[in-house]
Amino acid sequence: MRSETPVVSSVIPADPLAGRRVLVLISGSIAAVKLPLVVSALVQRGALVRCVLSPSAERLVSAVALASLSRAPCHVESDQWSHREARPLHIELAEWAEVVLLAPLSATSLARWVQGLADTLLASTLIASEAPVLAAPAMNSAMWAAPAVRRNWRELQGWERVLPLEPGSGLLACDRVGDGRMADPELLLLALESVLLAGCRRDWQGRRLLVSAGPTREPLDPARCLTNPSTGRMGVLLAQAARLRGASVDLVHGPLAVDPAWLEGLHSHPVLTAAEMEAALLRLQGGADAIAMAAAVADHRRRTPEPTKLPKQALADALGSGWEAVPDLLAGLVQRRPPAQAILGFAAQSGEVLEQARAKFARKGCDLLFANPIDRADAGFAAAGNEGWLLGPRERQRHFGPTGKLALAHALLSALAEVVALRAPVQATADP
Repeated sequence: MRSETPVVSSVIPADPLAGRRVLVLISGSIAAVKLPLVVSALVQRGALVRCVLSPSAERLVSAVALASLSRAPCHVESDQWSHREARPLHIELAEWAEVVLLAPLSATSLARWVQGLADTLLASTLIASEAPVLAAPAMNSAMWAAPAVRRNWRELQGWERVLPLEPGSGLLACDRVGDGRMADPELLLLALESVLLAGCRRDWQGRRLLVSAGPTREPLDPARCLTNPSTGRMGVLLAQAARLRGASVDLVHGPLAVDPAWLEGLHSHPVLTAAEMEAALLRLQGGADAIAMAAAVADHRRRTPEPTKLPKQALADALGSGWEAVPDLLAGLVQRRPPAQAILGFAAQSGEVLEQARAKFARKGCDLLFANPIDRADAGFAAAGNEGWLLGPRERQRHFGPTGKLALAHALLSALAEVVALRAPVQATADP
């Protein structure tokens, strides 16, 4: 008998940030000039925002501008102790916050935090807060590589209520090219959503996840191709959620229609055709603890694409012949996987989703299969939300949605992590 669980009852709001109390702590790095964009975006999405500037950050960002953008007072160092306040300001701010965004995190503020110093308003607020903290460093690449900074950053990795967001590489304000660039504002917003949805868990730490995402394009001639409306949003969010939970992620993707910032921190492998995707997946499969096949791979391709553009008169004849089925990439990965590797498949369906999904799950042989409708409003291709059925071993199934795709990504990652743990070889222990 199949075990069916009811529809998930805790459906998240359309925007996970709406109505949430976000405390933005801004320390002294030139990347602070990006924070007004973040504050403005948070307010536009319905978040309640309050800001604190460190003494150094006051020289880089206007407190008046932040107050106007946040619709709330922006607190600076001189506000720390005031006869007009009935309670210490750092305690009031710390208790108000549901989540803290510490960006940019400078080398000085990092050292103060790790050492437990509370000599500024920002530092004392940070230490007093019991809310989860998203920490996004920004500094010169030589400073980021300094042994003392690396030691402090490693210390932060083990703190349960902190999500450390590694800086990226690129052109820095000092004209050097290297590590130390603060995460893009769009990625900061995505990471804040992730903290509100899943906390600061690092349950994928030390694991490698291989994800496929987006459509493939099978050329008919130099001007035409067979493809589908997939944007890659679900697969990219799955990859980024895993990365935020500690995984090292390889993302093999077709042409995407997502914010480029969402690819930061991922090992991206862009492809166009199903053959290119298959080759990349085979090359990367061996090092993965788990695979999530979220790509919308074309079902057929031209045996031999035309070398020149076909005239309109010849197009109908070309569409009627010369096609072959694309190999089943998911089934191929299942056949070749090492014993401990867990695999999650995806099935985009129309009509009766569940019955089709059960048949497909039986054929594919993967550990989990998520089947979602593509003929319903606010689900499937290009939609911000999704819904569907997750099928698992022993005929277990669970319905999700309607829900946001990032929330769904975290739920699927948790289910996949359980399978990874079950498939992992038991470590032999020495006799006492």
